[in-house]
Amino acid sequence: MAVIQAHSIHRYVDTPEGRLTILDDINLTIDAGETLAIVGASGSGKSTLLALLAGLDLPNRGHVSIDGVNLSHLSEEQRAVLRGEQVGFVFQSFLLVHSLTALENVMLPAELAGAEAAEAQAKELLTQVGLADRIHHYPNQLSGGEQQRVAIARAFIGRPQLLFADEPTGNLDRATGKKIEQLLFDLNRAYGTSLIIVTHDQQLAAQCGRTVNIDHGRVQELAKYEA
Repeated sequence: MAVIQAHSIHRYVDTPEGRLTILDDINLTIDAGETLAIVGASGSGKSTLLALLAGLDLPNRGHVSIDGVNLSHLSEEQRAVLRGEQVGFVFQSFLLVHSLTALENVMLPAELAGAEAAEAQAKELLTQVGLADRIHHYPNQLSGGEQQRVAIARAFIGRPQLLFADEPTGNLDRATGKKIEQLLFDLNRAYGTSLIIVTHDQQLAAQCGRTVNIDHGRVQELAKYEA
């Protein structure tokens, strides 16, 4: 069943030199529970596409639907509510609140949403990501890999239907990155979350069920390599 549908979306900016097209007539469907990698050269529009699919931005033409809801018909506030209920994010730079402990960082979205038992849920997730003994540490007391584990736990606390990861291993060494990759896919299976990853890493992309490449503003579905 489709959870995201992009219908003929265009994204462009007008400059003094003329119109710069970033995304050109993109159609894309993402099903519940599937894993999708978005690849392409730097500046190809990967992160722009992610922002549109997640409702962080709107296309100039066309529209994106989440669970059949046209995001272009929602106000910015309504889109924020939808994201809070259905979407999780993991970024390359972690984006943790440095004045909060690991536990408090993970609890934060649940508390903002008024969820009950936020602390218990956060502790459970931190245990799942292997940080049961680090819950009271602040981000500057954690390694890069540990900070990304906190960010992943935070992303999953709302039991999101969709998880968007933008270069989630980009700031990590290869060995740590592999552990983070495995964690993302393990939690994807455990929670049935659709996982959409923007990455330059072909090995990471190869682990996803589907891969699309962005080139000159258009998407091309890449054939799945079978070893």
